[in-house]
Amino acid sequence: QVQLQESGPGLVKPSQTLSLTCTVSGCSITTMYYYWSWIRQPPGKGLEWRGAIRYDGGTYYSPSLKSHTSISRHTSKNPFSLQLSSVTPEGPAVHYCASGTGFAPLAYWGQGTQVPVSS
Repeated sequence: QVQLQESGPGLVKPSQTLSLTCTVSGCSITTMYYYWSWIRQPPGKGLEWRGAIRYDGGTYYSPSLKSHTSISRHTSKNPFSLQLSSVTPEGPAVHYCASGTGFAPLAYWGQGTQVPVSS
């Protein structure tokens, strides 16, 4: 059973870099054909796919979020990370990590972490 758990800071300032971590258990992030994604959900809005890192390290990003998004991984520890260069363009949101074989469907989801943006 693949399990994912997001973690990150409780609060960020608009100019700060937001770093989130998704810890994975039950599966190695290098397992063939698995894609590990980050998805955001602003308050009162739907889910928006941000990007993914593939089992071999290849990365893919949504064109609308690519300019300030970076997804990386640490294979020795099995988490993968998300870094946002600035949260100002986006505002507050719940961030989810999710996974599946390929881009979709995403069969496994974390519970999400909500990161408020201070004024």
